[in-house]
Amino acid sequence: MKAIAVNGSPRKEWNTATLLQNTLSGCSAVGADTEIVHLYDLDYRGCISCFACKRVGGKSYGRCEVRDDLTPLLERASAADVLILGSPFYFHTETGEMRSFMERLLFPYLAYTPERTSLFPRKIQTALIYTMNAPEEEMPVVHQDSSVAASRGIMAHIFGSCEALLSTETYQFDDYSKYVTTRWDPEVKVKRRAEVFPEDCRRAYELGIRLTEAAG
Repeated sequence: MKAIAVNGSPRKEWNTATLLQNTLSGCSAVGADTEIVHLYDLDYRGCISCFACKRVGGKSYGRCEVRDDLTPLLERASAADVLILGSPFYFHTETGEMRSFMERLLFPYLAYTPERTSLFPRKIQTALIYTMNAPEEEMPVVHQDSSVAASRGIMAHIFGSCEALLSTETYQFDDYSKYVTTRWDPEVKVKRRAEVFPEDCRRAYELGIRLTEAAG
């Protein structure tokens, strides 16, 4: 049993990475081998629209032909039993690195047929973990709920299932006085970090257990 978490945040030890690590701890607790990959460590591009993954009789039909630092990760992801993608929201959707990764991960498996069938050969357990500065009630206002629904929908279509875990009103800085952030109350942020984020971590841990047990 193999579980892979992909961190789309530039931070390796902050909100998104912490939730991914807690999810992997849950996976490990019920027997999975785990791995976390930080996308900002890799040198790669998004989809270049070469359509090699759609070419009739092509050697790369159903897989990405581009070769770069993402290639080994795409191969490991395709062999995983559990796949978890994590990203903060930047301008109401995933980070650019995560979007580029998702293009390369998902598009080759989407058949250009009337049925839009998935070319992925089996069903695996997947999840999306999102962190955001905004409170949950603001998500519809800035269409973040639509972004989550769209990404979750294509993940479920390609791989057979997908859960989403949201962590809202996250703590962004160790010292808010160093930045122009007068929209936010630092004391409220500190309080939420102490009281709510641990609950988000618990939910992430339980998510890892749930995904691994379902994969087994």
